Amino acid sequence: MHELISGRWSARGYDPSATVSVEDLTTIVDAGRWAPTWGRVQPVRFIVGLRDDPTFAALGGVLTRGNSGWAPRSAALVLVCTTDDPDDAKAHTYGAVDCGLAVAQMILQAEALGFNAHPMAGFDAEAARDAFGIPAGRRPLVLLGIGVLAADAASLPEDIRARDEKPRTRLPLEEVAFADHWGHAAFPDFADT
Repeated sequence: MHELISGRWSARGYDPSATVSVEDLTTIVDAGRWAPTWGRVQPVRFIVGLRDDPTFAALGGVLTRGNSGWAPRSAALVLVCTTDDPDDAKAHTYGAVDCGLAVAQMILQAEALGFNAHPMAGFDAEAARDAFGIPAGRRPLVLLGIGVLAADAASLPEDIRARDEKPRTRLPLEEVAFADHWGHAAFPDFADT
């Protein structure tokens, strides 16, 4: 597995004084723009805020309690939006898939540039619609925090440090990848290390 994938994790312990340049942030967002898209529809849109600008402040204002304690330490916040048409199940579903692909590529690009990116669902989507005039037919789906890890974990608030120190785990491959029928491991000889 590529080290950008194996080393990626969603940190919270960002350095509140670290910055991301406009050039690097442009590259990260552009990686999302270049994500695969169903039927060439390209439904994904981005609202981008750098720390200390009005967009960042407004994005920080829509965070819910679980994220409002750490996410404002990010160097940038990016709200990722996609289609919102529940009457067209195919477009609605694939718009969400396209959004997920864009966020994944942004996370990996951030990692490649030396940043950490943390996707969040913990924000008030209706407040975001109001704050940014997001039109009908679009839905804010993911808020992405982009930051630099704090050099000294001891400088972090205890709750943030404790959450970041939890081991990164995933279910074993034999519990999620099947062949022949549900529950039959596709890769029975795979040793998860």
